[in-house]
Order: sequence, then C-alpha cells, then structure tokens
Amino acid sequence: MPNQLFNSNTTRADSVFTDLRTRIVEGEITPSSKLSEPELAKYYQISRSTLRDALSRIEACGLVERKANIGYRVVALSTEGLLELFQVRESLEGMACRLAAQNMSENQIVQLNELLNIHQQDEPLQRGQGYIQQEGDLDFHYQIVMGSGNKQLIRLLCEELYYLVRMYRYQFGMPSPRAKRAFNEHQNIIQAITDKDGELAEILMRRHIAASRLNVEKRMNVNE
Repeated sequence: MPNQLFNSNTTRADSVFTDLRTRIVEGEITPSSKLSEPELAKYYQISRSTLRDALSRIEACGLVERKANIGYRVVALSTEGLLELFQVRESLEGMACRLAAQNMSENQIVQLNELLNIHQQDEPLQRGQGYIQQEGDLDFHYQIVMGSGNKQLIRLLCEELYYLVRMYRYQFGMPSPRAKRAFNEHQNIIQAITDKDGELAEILMRRHIAASRLNVEKRMNVNE
C-alpha cells in the first residue's frame, strides 16, 4: 500500500478501512471474491490484527461476510438484493424526510439548495444520461437523513446501509432515462422541506425512491 495513504491524523486501521471500503464499493475488489488476509496485510504493510480491525468495520457496513473456516468474502450482489434495499430505503428515507422538514435549519436548507446547484452542472445529468452523486455531504439523500436529526435513522442509513447502496449504484450502474426527472423530484422535495410540510416531504421522497425502483425493475426485465 502506498505510504501516502497513512497520515498522522488517522490510525492505520482507519486508513486501511477507508481505502479497502472504496476498492470494494467501486468494484476493484469484485463481489463474491474471497479476501486473503496474508495478501492484504502484505499489500497494506500492516499486522493481521490491524487488518482484522478494518475488516470487522467493513463487515458492519454490509460489504463483506465472515464465515467460519473460510474467512472474509465480499458480498454477492443480486437484483433481488438491490430491490430489497430500495424497499427499505423507501420506508426509512420517507420517514427521515418528514423529520427533516421539521428539524432542518434555514442554513441547512440553503446548503441543500446549493448542493443541487452543483449537481445541475454535472454533464451526464445535463445530457440526461445519469445522476450519480459523490458520497457524504455531496449526496442529496445523505444530507436529508442527517437533517432528520434522528440518530437511529442516521446510523441505519448513513452507516450500516450507505456503502452497500453505493456499491450497488456503482456496479449495477446503467444509463438512466430518469436522470433529469430525478433531479426535478429533488427540487420538489426541498420545496416541501422549506415549507415545513413533513407529510408532503415524506410522500415525495417515497414516490421518488419507488420510481427509481420501478425503473430498475423495468430495465432488469428488459435485459433478461
């Protein structure tokens, strides 16, 4: 592992966790592949105990599974698994959006609008080809959940499920005819939050995620 990934502000386990998580999410380490602890420890130039610390945290993100006498393996991806994630997100993010309408400050709403202004400049979105957002604070859905102020929803959606969702986005990625429509739906959601209309905000978010799920189902059926 290049030494520049380590710095004085993070532990070696933190750095390995972040780098390995990215490699799995973006498909450099492929789904269903077995992780060799000796090879990874050598690559990152760390001890096995430090590596296991990082791997246990990646397991908590739902990206790898550990089985007795086998070790760690990257999770397998499936259409069924993706659609189940959409179902969970529809319910939980709808609730988060309702709470965001109640709890987000004016400054947070301003930042949300500024984020959409940044997204609007994205070339794939302008061409109607796709709408893929960067992670964390640059992710519209992430900001909504954080704005809910509900610690349990934040834990579930921004920690436990977040990177598994991103893994599916990267690796099941496909051109989406919904790109511009999805962006407009984001604008409508922000307006409902601005108006402090929690009921409408929840309905719009649930419809938004349901529409994305139906789009995936349609495209998967076409490709079968």
